Amino acid sequence: MADVHAGGSPGDDRHRASILMVDDDPRITTLLMAALSKDGYAVTVVNESRKVVSMDLSSVDLILCDVMMPHMDGFALLAAIRERVSCPIIFLTAKTDEDSAVLAYGLGADDYIRKPFGIAELRAKVRARLSQGSRRGRPLLHFGPLDMDLQARQIRVDGHSANLTDTEYRICALLAEHPGRAYAPMQIWEACLAAEDDPAANDTDSDATAAVRVHLSNARRKLKALGVDPIRTIWSVGYQWVA
Repeated sequence: MADVHAGGSPGDDRHRASILMVDDDPRITTLLMAALSKDGYAVTVVNESRKVVSMDLSSVDLILCDVMMPHMDGFALLAAIRERVSCPIIFLTAKTDEDSAVLAYGLGADDYIRKPFGIAELRAKVRARLSQGSRRGRPLLHFGPLDMDLQARQIRVDGHSANLTDTEYRICALLAEHPGRAYAPMQIWEACLAAEDDPAANDTDSDATAAVRVHLSNARRKLKALGVDPIRTIWSVGYQWVA
């Protein structure tokens, strides 16, 4: 089966969100391609995951990916491309065990949908993810008076800069790109601080947790000074961004 391109009416690609579907099951890809094309998306189907590694993904707005594929499974593919793509990645999979879902989220997946699933639910999830910000032009997230510019790495409230440090911004971006999802302090540290030489943290869990709390406290103080408080503390769990 060759790679397939579909969606909307010819000639209007620049006005439509681009979805890359990676799955080796033609029954699934045919069904989903028809549904998503009717919603006006430009859909590209790739049936061999290894091909995606060498593809130019800069114009892709969302990726739908199977897990169990020959040669390279979905987890390995995600690990290979996540550093160079910031678009949402949604797994569609028959692997229903919790450990697989946890692994997917740990690798950077934005959602994990277990088969069988409803087409209406998938369409709603795709629509919601795409509405959070487009990769074309200047990717923006909007939360009332708060705007987050993912390209300029800035947060503004009613046009006023929050003047966050780079670490404070990265933590806020992690939370804001997944509103409603609770992150434990160690998850935040591993995603935003572990790779840097942060003087507030070292290899111990307690120090890493304390470092996250310090950065979050500073970020919240600056945001509150501008009249917003989008970060909620979930007792004994962690932190979440309230959309």
